[in-house]
Amino acid sequence: MRRVYLDNNATTPVLPEVFEAMKPFYLEQFGNASSIHHFGQHARAAVEKARTSVAALLNARPAEIVFTSGGTEGDNTGIFGLVQRGDHVITSTIEHSAVLNTCKRLEQMGCEVTFVPVNDQSLVDPEDVRKALRSNTRLISVMMANNETGVVQPVEEIGRIAQEADVFFHTDAVQAAGKIPIDVQKIGCDVLTISGHKIHAPQGTGAIYVKKGTLIQPLIYGGSHERQRRAGTENLPGIAGLGKAAELARTWLQSGGPAEMAGMRDRLQRAVLAEVEAAGVNGMNAPRVPNTTNLWFDFIEGEALVIALDLKGLAVSSGAACSSGAIEPSHVLLAMGLPHERARASVRISLGKQTTVEDTDFAMQVIPETVARLREISPLFRKASPVSSSALE
Repeated sequence: MRRVYLDNNATTPVLPEVFEAMKPFYLEQFGNASSIHHFGQHARAAVEKARTSVAALLNARPAEIVFTSGGTEGDNTGIFGLVQRGDHVITSTIEHSAVLNTCKRLEQMGCEVTFVPVNDQSLVDPEDVRKALRSNTRLISVMMANNETGVVQPVEEIGRIAQEADVFFHTDAVQAAGKIPIDVQKIGCDVLTISGHKIHAPQGTGAIYVKKGTLIQPLIYGGSHERQRRAGTENLPGIAGLGKAAELARTWLQSGGPAEMAGMRDRLQRAVLAEVEAAGVNGMNAPRVPNTTNLWFDFIEGEALVIALDLKGLAVSSGAACSSGAIEPSHVLLAMGLPHERARASVRISLGKQTTVEDTDFAMQVIPETVARLREISPLFRKASPVSSSALE
């Protein structure tokens, strides 16, 4: 059976060039980057080379990059590392669980948290952030691109609000990195999070940008690694892979990659909507990263569609991978104002750098077929009047 993977917002495959960059650090150049002998010096050089590459992707200084185990650790560090009991934090209702659950923990610890809403396109209004400011506001944390809809938030405007109010600004850029240009100078953020396995680097590696002069408390204590901002022996192969992936992402961004990917995404989107009635795109009228579309198909369950498509060889998702199996519909789609039924009827399709036109052609064929078959057995569809059964023939 042919298998096509269109769930790249969950994780991406390691690119061959990234794997080749990692291999020497498993078998040959395996030293500890903190050691002062030959093996350690070679390891340190590799870590610093990767640090420079990640910094270039973000328009940051190499010294401002701290390597982590991924997005969740980065978000936790960016929030817990800047906030103390009694502080007020502003975030949004559509954040990844790595931010939402961290903020809920802050509330349990004696902090105050304001969750600003989004509109029906999944966009935060910067003025809502401004209105939420208090005298004890310490941190604003708003994601750069949503993991489910792909909608890009007005982080530069929010960054200006944070600077004017003299509060810290953290942005989760896990789903933006490698897909759209990121310039931490323009954003004006104090901390920014990325994750390796979203940009074709290995799982278990990531980084945060920490603006020069920002004093951040480490989440992990131990040795003096990463300038005492993240203890623990560096994941040398993973960091080397992340550095190579950052180099490839930067080249891809500069050579027209986003426009080409958006063209593939839009072609797939148009073809499916042309074949399927009572369907649409969540966040259609908002700026989105080029690889993501979130489609709703009335009268069916998104989870059922994901399973049925998997049986045909197509991998998509019904939301964030970390929320898979959750009983409740996506909190992101509900925050946009979608009724429960439509939120449950939505699926996310996300392309990667390895995705081909043939892959999207396959999806354009099997998605309408599968939706039609599921509707044929759906009691919701049989009872509905807006769509006739002839639409499925």
